[in-house]
Amino acid sequence: MVEDNQIKAQVSPFAIREGEIKTFDGKDGYVSMNQIVHKINIGHITDIHFAILELVNQFEFITSRQLYQMLEIKGIDPKSQDKLNNKLEALVKSKILTRYYFTSDEGKGIYRIYCLEKMGKYLLNSKEIECKWQPSDNTKPVPMIKKRLAGNQTLIAYLRKVKAFDDFIVKPAITAKSAGKLFKATGGCVKLTKNGKSIQFLFEVIRREDDWKKKLVDKMRLYQDFYANFVMGDSGFSSLPQLIFVCEDEKHMAETFKEIITNQVEIPQIKLYFTTDLRQNQESLEDTLMEFKLVNGKYKMENVELKLLGM
Repeated sequence: MVEDNQIKAQVSPFAIREGEIKTFDGKDGYVSMNQIVHKINIGHITDIHFAILELVNQFEFITSRQLYQMLEIKGIDPKSQDKLNNKLEALVKSKILTRYYFTSDEGKGIYRIYCLEKMGKYLLNSKEIECKWQPSDNTKPVPMIKKRLAGNQTLIAYLRKVKAFDDFIVKPAITAKSAGKLFKATGGCVKLTKNGKSIQFLFEVIRREDDWKKKLVDKMRLYQDFYANFVMGDSGFSSLPQLIFVCEDEKHMAETFKEIITNQVEIPQIKLYFTTDLRQNQESLEDTLMEFKLVNGKYKMENVELKLLGM
């Protein structure tokens, strides 16, 4: 597998492309549970297949490269990306998983996205693993899926590269008390612990979808509500979590900050940090975060060096 720091991409694979659509790449037709049970009995579906299934259930949408990295983190050796892809193909053919790719005017996407199928839910339920998947989940639009994939990449980067890493949540639920609304941080949450002290990072993934500016402002109002009314223990946080925006590129960080300032949806209780998809590919995450500081009446983007994010 190509290491993160060897990737030479200039544009994030999870950035929005004009006219992009999600294209089905799974299997049509019918597969019976008896056929699947037979494959399990003869050893064609093994423990590693179930480990893959659990990860897809946890992340909802995930690429094969992200699966490879997560299996390694869990201490499971996938042998090679090709061997993992063969296992994924077997799960797709058995309609345990399904698969999509993105197409746009620029052509076909370079990666496939995996998500659950009905048979996958049945298998997880048979092992008493909680699975809230329903068929409508697979109809989610391109921007929503890309937010999840960019969030996955960020969480995996922290798992692999930050020594202080402690725990993570893929879809943390947060309560805006005054509005009476439950919402989720699109990029997940990580807990970092050093010398007995912990801090939690909330990742909000921003994509340049058609109405992204309005969506950002609406989401920020929910975050304002959460932070303004926060008391210890709210939404499972022992202290105020640090909010980090994961943007498509360097320019997008400035665009996102401008929308927040223009619409007066800042959060006075915390600093707002920003990063990008491609910054997660750096060898160390120590200087991957940015903030905007007011200097001589103008906002200037500056690096935030956090030794806590080192190896």
